[in-house]
Amino acid sequence: MGHRHSPWDQRFGHGGPPPWVQGLLGWGGAPGATPSSPGPRAKRGDVRLAILSVVAEAARREEPINGYQVIQQIAERSDGAWRPSPGSVYPTIQQLQDEGLVEADDARGRRTLQLTAEGQAYVAAHTADLDAVWAPYERATQRATTGTSGDLKSEIGQMMSAVWQIVTQGSDAQRKAAIGVLVDTRRALYGILADGAAPTGRGPDGADEPDDGSL
Repeated sequence: MGHRHSPWDQRFGHGGPPPWVQGLLGWGGAPGATPSSPGPRAKRGDVRLAILSVVAEAARREEPINGYQVIQQIAERSDGAWRPSPGSVYPTIQQLQDEGLVEADDARGRRTLQLTAEGQAYVAAHTADLDAVWAPYERATQRATTGTSGDLKSEIGQMMSAVWQIVTQGSDAQRKAAIGVLVDTRRALYGILADGAAPTGRGPDGADEPDDGSL
């Protein structure tokens, strides 16, 4: 499947956020270089362990889970810092099936996943490895909530990562919902600048900012 170009892709290229965002977050580097991520990066083999972890957790909650939901759960578990692509998740699921650790159930009209008996034994024997996959993201979340001076840039980076995913991968409905969130956030920030005054949606020069529905 080809890359779906967004308006930001057309203006800035699709290698990452636009240059002004990179500069704001201190992601600078050589022209044309891909900026480094402000958060943890997944290592080789982490996708495999993460899939087993979320499938096992779904079984403990007695909830069905499919491949798309696996991707969602990994993103949620990492607080949005890691969202593996379908191109890495689905082949890994197939590999786990070939190894006899995971099996698919099509009985309910949707391809749900569950651990086999061998998979349950593997998860029980590798608890430390599965926990280690999430440890970097848990530490990053803890740092972001300690109230230190560097947290604002970290939080901006995480927010822009989420926005970038919606801009490049989201549906029209998801982009529309994101616009509402960003408008509310912008107004709340101006409210903070006004020493707690009610957010008005005015720009820094006092003029009303139009809500034109564009990201």
